[in-house]
Amino acid sequence: MAVYTEVSAQEASALLQQLQLGQLLTLQGCSGGIENTNYFVTTELAGQRRELVLTLFERLSFEQLPFYLRLMKHLALRGIPVPDPSADGDGDLVFMLKGKPAAVVNRLRGRSELQPTATHCAAVGAMLARMHLAGRDFDMHQPNLRGLAWWQETVPVVLPYLDADQASLLQAELAYQVHVAQGAAYAALPRGPIHADLFRDNVMFEQADGAPQLTGFFDFYFAGVDTWLFDLAVCMNDWCVDIATGVPNAVRTRSLLDAYQTVRPLTAPERGRLPAMLRAGALRFWISRLWDLHLPREASMLKAHDPGHFERILRQRLAQSVVLNNNQSQAA
Repeated sequence: MAVYTEVSAQEASALLQQLQLGQLLTLQGCSGGIENTNYFVTTELAGQRRELVLTLFERLSFEQLPFYLRLMKHLALRGIPVPDPSADGDGDLVFMLKGKPAAVVNRLRGRSELQPTATHCAAVGAMLARMHLAGRDFDMHQPNLRGLAWWQETVPVVLPYLDADQASLLQAELAYQVHVAQGAAYAALPRGPIHADLFRDNVMFEQADGAPQLTGFFDFYFAGVDTWLFDLAVCMNDWCVDIATGVPNAVRTRSLLDAYQTVRPLTAPERGRLPAMLRAGALRFWISRLWDLHLPREASMLKAHDPGHFERILRQRLAQSVVLNNNQSQAA
């Protein structure tokens, strides 16, 4: 979350009153991400305080936003702990503020767990599966805007910033993912709305009776319709790896996968394509972090993430694929 567009207390207060969310008490800009302008908001209504998040969307258009916000509303109504967008008297969820589309959601309790255990990973895996199943009857459609087509458009833009070895890896992996996407096994993968960015900092936990309790998923503004397996792979590439090295952690991996499959068992095509999707998830975020680092936008609060992290993860996933293929060859 970053601040690209400055919002005054008076401007925020007018929107909050339009939504009947009470009197503005505090308005604090947020840092930490890179896509939108975010403010933490505290209001008071009938003697009760509410903690909210005001978001101004810097890249997404007014026409694109109903998909994300109505998906969140859909999931919230089905018991998935996600931010619930506030509607006005007409049921609208998207508003204009400072010439930008904007929305207000409730702020989730707890904090992000940046050093997860197997217990945290199990909670995330089970809730992700629940979220996928809850989205099956969502009646709006929007493709994953950071999917394969975007990778193909963006790779030529970032290549000049890479050394020869990095450029070769990036181009080779993109070619491989194009090949995977053209296969029958990929076409058979179950699909639906996905989060597409379920990293450690997009999940909240709080302690309950001495144990961590998952209190919500948030930041759905990369969501789209894609394969559920890709969503799972993106999640595993963050929750189940060592941050310093990108090396997968076997215990956390098994915990997350087992919990996911307790709710929604993977199909045979999914099991076969999981290594490829783990590579795809690493590629997607390597590309986007290269783009954000080398082609940044101005912001009053902004910290670009290290692209090298996902380069390391991709190399680890490639090494795993080689071992898996060798083992399968020997077994045959």
